Amino acid sequence: MLREIHKEVTDHTASIWWDPAQKEEDVLVAFHGRQKIAVNSHVEFDSLDADTDYTFTLDDVNFSFHTLPEKKRLDITKKPYFCKPNEVCTASLQKAFDDCDETSTVYLPAGVFLSGAINMHSHSSLYLEKGAVLQGSEDPADYEPRILSRFEGTERMCYRSLLNLGTLDHTSGPNCTDVLIYGHGEIRGGGSALAKNCAAIEKENIKEYLASHPEEVASCEKEETIPFRCRGRLINMSNCDNVRITGLTLGYGPSWNIHFIYSSNIITDHCLIQSDGVWNGDGWDPDSSTRCALYACTFSTGDDAVAIKSGKNPQGNEIHRPIKQIRVFDCRSVYGHGICIGSEMSGGVEDVIIADCDLKNSECGIEIKATKKRGGYVKNIKVYRCITPRVQIHPVGFNDDGIPAETVPVLENFLFDSLKITGSYLNYDHTWQPCSAITAHGISKDSILHHCIFQHTTITQNNDLPKEVIENCEGYQNI
Repeated sequence: MLREIHKEVTDHTASIWWDPAQKEEDVLVAFHGRQKIAVNSHVEFDSLDADTDYTFTLDDVNFSFHTLPEKKRLDITKKPYFCKPNEVCTASLQKAFDDCDETSTVYLPAGVFLSGAINMHSHSSLYLEKGAVLQGSEDPADYEPRILSRFEGTERMCYRSLLNLGTLDHTSGPNCTDVLIYGHGEIRGGGSALAKNCAAIEKENIKEYLASHPEEVASCEKEETIPFRCRGRLINMSNCDNVRITGLTLGYGPSWNIHFIYSSNIITDHCLIQSDGVWNGDGWDPDSSTRCALYACTFSTGDDAVAIKSGKNPQGNEIHRPIKQIRVFDCRSVYGHGICIGSEMSGGVEDVIIADCDLKNSECGIEIKATKKRGGYVKNIKVYRCITPRVQIHPVGFNDDGIPAETVPVLENFLFDSLKITGSYLNYDHTWQPCSAITAHGISKDSILHHCIFQHTTITQNNDLPKEVIENCEGYQNI
């Protein structure tokens, strides 16, 4: 079978992946005289020589790749940087990144290195050795000055993130390209402490606005929602292209952990992403971006493991940059909400494939959510061979501020194939709760759900709730 394959290489490793939509039981890989079976649409090779051509075979079809040249290590503990473990070294780290070019990499050896916001640029890279930790501070001043970003679907000034790539501009293409963040270490943010410190400053700054807009405050998920929208992320990418994050343990940003906006070809693989206990602690948030993939990652998150977004009304409708060609496969949830689309989807969502994910230890499982105000669309979503507590396509009422779109959302063409649905979810307090296996609920009678098909579905729900809750749907089938 001829495959379109994707090659993600470093100087000493290669990860090869292909379309997870159609999966054969046994994909035979031959490399250097050895054979093995590829699992879940990807295969890895390590201990390779730098700057070298390699060939391999998938089911008797030959492919090749070339490893990157060996990069010069800019060791942050050595001259001219002299970073010391457990001391704040933002300025020295930034100098190392400023010095980094396509022939070098910023290198963190074992140790905990404290920092505020850092900027990366095109053709730079960061390598964290096993035992190395880049630890974000808890002081909002370390993330000043604020930058234009996008939070909960609206462009706004936010604190900088721990790692910042690119400059936000919805009218143009990429301005930061070819970045690699890799190794075997950890990148940790300032977590809930930083989030609360940022929000306290913002609440004071906008206290008059909050007092004069009680209806807007009441429409939000929590009273703190609006002040918390100023938070940075762990890694923020704006208008980026060709960025890979691989091999690391990441987490505990003050809000979302990996967030990329108006970007393309963002690859995240073989990472552990943690944020249990952080409000809005999403793991991987592609936002109005294209041709991006997430695979072989494990999540333990305080909110969505994955949140696929494209802006919020009215601004998301006006900018109208959809998110499309997103692939999420071979991932696992230890705890968190699961894989979600929306509720910020006003710019449109299309061509998303989710496959071979174990989400049984999650709260929401696979969820598609919107409000009648959002406008936009979600279409051509395919989910294959996942295990999940439930599948939900439904309206939500939180964070429903903003001027309504001129048209209601369009939800159409969803395929769920070979799912195992348990009907029992892991709640926020780590207790198990019963649920219906399938909720297929159009937004309203004016915004119905079109063409939603479940096939080869196994439901093991063991409670008295209905297995299927269907409303405002046309063309629903479970076959």
